[in-house]
Amino acid sequence: MDCRVGRSVTRLVQNVFRSSSSAAAVKPRPQEEAEECPVCAYNEWDTLEEVIVGRAENARVPPFTVEVKANTYEKYWPFYQKYGGQTFPEEHLKKAIAEIEEMCNILRHEGVAVRRPEPIDWSVEYKTPDFTSTGMYAAMPRDILLVVGNEIIEAPMAWRARFFEYRAYRPLIKEYFRRGAKWTTAPKPTMADELYDQDYPIRTVEDRHKLAAEGKFVTTEHEPCFDAADFIRAGTDLFVQRSQVTNFMGIEWMRRHLAPTYKVHIISFKDPNPMHIDATFNIIGPGLVLSNPDRPCRQIEMFKKAGWTVVKPPMPLIPDDHPLWMSSKWLSMNVLMLDEKRVLVDANETTIQKMFENLGIKTIKVSIRHANSLGGGFHCWTTDVRRRGTLQSYFH
Repeated sequence: MDCRVGRSVTRLVQNVFRSSSSAAAVKPRPQEEAEECPVCAYNEWDTLEEVIVGRAENARVPPFTVEVKANTYEKYWPFYQKYGGQTFPEEHLKKAIAEIEEMCNILRHEGVAVRRPEPIDWSVEYKTPDFTSTGMYAAMPRDILLVVGNEIIEAPMAWRARFFEYRAYRPLIKEYFRRGAKWTTAPKPTMADELYDQDYPIRTVEDRHKLAAEGKFVTTEHEPCFDAADFIRAGTDLFVQRSQVTNFMGIEWMRRHLAPTYKVHIISFKDPNPMHIDATFNIIGPGLVLSNPDRPCRQIEMFKKAGWTVVKPPMPLIPDDHPLWMSSKWLSMNVLMLDEKRVLVDANETTIQKMFENLGIKTIKVSIRHANSLGGGFHCWTTDVRRRGTLQSYFH
């Protein structure tokens, strides 16, 4: 199975759209007839051909609600209490925008087509029957979009500030759909109060460790929710964690949706604040995974038994005084593979650069320190739309 089947789907979709037009519609061009599906990715390491890169423009600090509090560190709570619903510090945001522009330029230089979401005014307050909020950003497409084969899956999300984030990506997704891609939107949660444990006790890191070990999270099982970034792909197998933003109902929805072609495996980590898997467990090649030494995987033996190589990345070098309002220093391992032998890595993280070089992987160095502060590294800031490869099994 591969994405060349999208060629016939493309012709069918284009014909449907044309048939609804007037008889004077322009005849299909030969290159349109021959075009393969524009969306195709089965793993995290095949040669990258097209990518969506997020935008920091107009980014807002999310209101300090219970689900945001549960996902952030206590040292930053005063920041959220002061700036919730407002823009991020202006000078910091300008630097983040410039860094991401340079990242896009480097990706293009490496032969990757770069697409961007629409700029949106996230300051507009919105109201549903269940809550009122302002928006956040469209900075992290990895959180909301998951490509599996020739299908784009829109994640339902779990933060109220991200309820309408999908709107920034819809023009792109509609274009891909018209050109032959499959497009699925997971069930949108109401995000009513029942989705959250309103009394979730998070006074200390010890509290968080204990709660996570007991399988208690701020999101309940009231309705399905998940962020796409809690899933990571390895051909016919996807791995996912139950986290503060991804519940078992959301995982079960994905399992049923992707069966029988794909298997979804739940794995867990010694992590006091699980949210998004790719700074904890990042698969960088066939049978090759970066496993965070601070958050050991409880099921790591099953990967070793399957013949995988487990690499523990070095400690991050990001200084203690650099603001990381939405993430940890382990964004150093949140890398983007351009293919099996090229990786986008932070220019300041010299120790992990050396680790990759020892693995025979060329490092493409980019500095996105200010962009890190908004909650993501290279993997978070991107969604790979098309990688050149076929569906294979890597986990036995």
